[in-house]
Amino acid sequence: MKAFAISSTPFDFAPLRAALLHDRAGAFASFEGLVRDHNEGRPVLGLRYEAYVELAEAEGTRIVEEARARFAIVDACAVHRTGELAIGELAVWVGASAAHRAAAFDACRWIIDEVKARVPIWKHERYAGGDAGWLHPEAT
Repeated sequence: MKAFAISSTPFDFAPLRAALLHDRAGAFASFEGLVRDHNEGRPVLGLRYEAYVELAEAEGTRIVEEARARFAIVDACAVHRTGELAIGELAVWVGASAAHRAAAFDACRWIIDEVKARVPIWKHERYAGGDAGWLHPEAT
């Protein structure tokens, strides 16, 4: 199992979750980021994620490795989608296992926050009015 992966197709997170469960782990936490139907008061029809895959996977792996060192976790991993996604589709998944729930929750939240801040993945939304736009274009 890779610590961090970019997937251009829908993925099943059940095998990822299963790989994180260990006899030492009394807790498991996960985060599922889904495509929502609105942003800042505007109706959204769908979106597209683009990434510099090699750099994104390298930086995402660094983030998970940092989480393993920073938090008292057994293990963690994350996957982020690219390509066209419809409303309700899974865009990102993060999982963390630990002996205790606090570490699992803290690591999971920290990983998704760092992925959003550091990994070169860009979101392009399509709006109901027919226009579209990049989110956070100042960061691209």
